[in-house]
Amino acid sequence: MSARIYADHAATTPVREEVLAAMLPYFAAAGFNASSLHAEGRAARAALDGARDSVARSLGAHPREIVFTGGGSEADNLAVIGAARASLGPRRIVTAATEHPAVLNAAAVLRAEGYEVTVLEVDRDGRVDPAAFAAALEPGAAVASIMLANNEIGALAPIAKLAAIARARGVVFHTDAVQAPGRVALDVNALGVDLLAISAHKFYGPKGVGALYVRAGTPVTPLIVGGGQEAGLRSGTENVAGIVGLARALELAVSELPAETARLRRIRDAFEADISARIPGSAINGAGGERLPNISSIAFPGVDAPTLLVRLDLEGIAVSAGSACAAGATEPSHVLEALGVERAAALGTIRFSFGKLTSEQDVERLAVMLGIALRQIESASTDQLTAVPRF
Repeated sequence: MSARIYADHAATTPVREEVLAAMLPYFAAAGFNASSLHAEGRAARAALDGARDSVARSLGAHPREIVFTGGGSEADNLAVIGAARASLGPRRIVTAATEHPAVLNAAAVLRAEGYEVTVLEVDRDGRVDPAAFAAALEPGAAVASIMLANNEIGALAPIAKLAAIARARGVVFHTDAVQAPGRVALDVNALGVDLLAISAHKFYGPKGVGALYVRAGTPVTPLIVGGGQEAGLRSGTENVAGIVGLARALELAVSELPAETARLRRIRDAFEADISARIPGSAINGAGGERLPNISSIAFPGVDAPTLLVRLDLEGIAVSAGSACAAGATEPSHVLEALGVERAAALGTIRFSFGKLTSEQDVERLAVMLGIALRQIESASTDQLTAVPRF
């Protein structure tokens, strides 16, 4: 039996052996509280400080600007809600329709608190128009949040341009960069952002740990209070093992970036060319804009994405559907709706996301198996129609 093909790296990535090796001591013999003053606690503090220094170097930041969190969603929440509540200016938030739920739902929390929320439309490739963004900021805003790399279609935003627009108007600018490490270069000063969120499990680190870059001088109100850890911005005993793992994973992602992104782009482009030739009527969502090198969101109009996903899973292939099930009814994802993708295409969208586990042979086999699965679904549908009694 052939080995399984994992093509869902945008959902999560496996922990690298080098990362696990760096973490292991802090699960056991060295697993002490970094806030304790004794020798064991000081050793844990040294590991925590070393990880903070490493993450700061990887992002082009100062160590004091790195706040460790429980993941990307918490980092997004802390950025959007925390910066808005700390603002003494306008009670308004500006974001985009294709943002991750961690940002959109954070904005919803603020709306319930009386903030005005402006949600910008995007074009067919998932891009925010800088002119529309600038116009949205003109009445004044507390925070603007636009994601660097979209998690469904891989669309890349012109973050440096948008951040400059926000800075010129005195608006705090946040970007969700959770999908970016190891796929695009990240330098907070080149980007010009005030707040930037990452999550370790997206770049071969552990789950349950993330980080938020907070530019010096950016006011943020904590969401979790207690012992005052993380410079008072995120109380709670630090997850030293996870933080060490995040730092090591980010170091590796940065060092391998040029070669890995070139390899991923080559694999993705070959896969998309094969699918376009093999499956007439398929369409690549967001293909007209700049994208991450490892994500292909492909629509197969008229096909039920969950059905296709299950068939592929049975054949040893792991992917994600481009739609979500809510209240028993399958609805298109909010990202595809925002792009204006037709309903039949949105409901038949599959996201393929490649990574270190993916070889050129894998994508060749994936394309073949995808064609077979689609033919099987079509055949089963035809059989069901012919089996219906005629009255």
